[in-house]
Amino acid sequence: MRLLFALLMFCATPLRAQDTDLELVLLADASGSITEAEIRFQRQGYAQAITDPEVLTAIRTTAYGSIAVTYVEWAANQQVVVPWTRIATAEDAEAFAAALLAPPRQAFGRNAIGAALLRGRDLIEGNEIDGWRKVIDFSGDSPNSYSGPPVAAARDEVVAAGITINALAIPSERYVRNGRNTLPDIYRDRIIGGFGAFVEAAETRDDFAEAVKRKLILEIAGPAGRPRDVAGR
Repeated sequence: MRLLFALLMFCATPLRAQDTDLELVLLADASGSITEAEIRFQRQGYAQAITDPEVLTAIRTTAYGSIAVTYVEWAANQQVVVPWTRIATAEDAEAFAAALLAPPRQAFGRNAIGAALLRGRDLIEGNEIDGWRKVIDFSGDSPNSYSGPPVAAARDEVVAAGITINALAIPSERYVRNGRNTLPDIYRDRIIGGFGAFVEAAETRDDFAEAVKRKLILEIAGPAGRPRDVAGR
């Protein structure tokens, strides 16, 4: 009798259905190495990318026809700039872009990469959205971390939660060796993780918006739609 009652209760309990294709945390560098002008430059790059017709086409052709996105700046602290927003139409994307460009800088101080990754995880786990895929889109110009949990431990916790971490390497002269930017390799080794994780690189500051666009399209398409030579880990 108890077993029958338990089965009836289980059947009467509504199951939470997936309601969007992708939950995406845009985790943007706002540490001390990033100037105020670069904060605006990064935000403009993301605003331009999220409203790009190719990105909107990628969103429309997902299984659910929408994604959920939040923009967070990280440094010693982490602060949400634009809260979770469902994007399915050009109007949705324009509203997200407008909300992104308006506020002042939200994060300050030196790098705390591990804390930033865990904040991204918490934002995904604490929202009211159930996406088919869950991704943290980390961007930065350095692999160094000066406070908070170790990067490797935080990355492993995030990946264990079923979340993929991708990375965007912002150009920095500090990591150019023999004319080659080594930061993407460092991010591949130390930052990214999870199914289909990859690193995208902006070759120059002028290429930043295009690199963000490429990265968003790859993340929206998912591993099945990704060229074989892009996958990182």
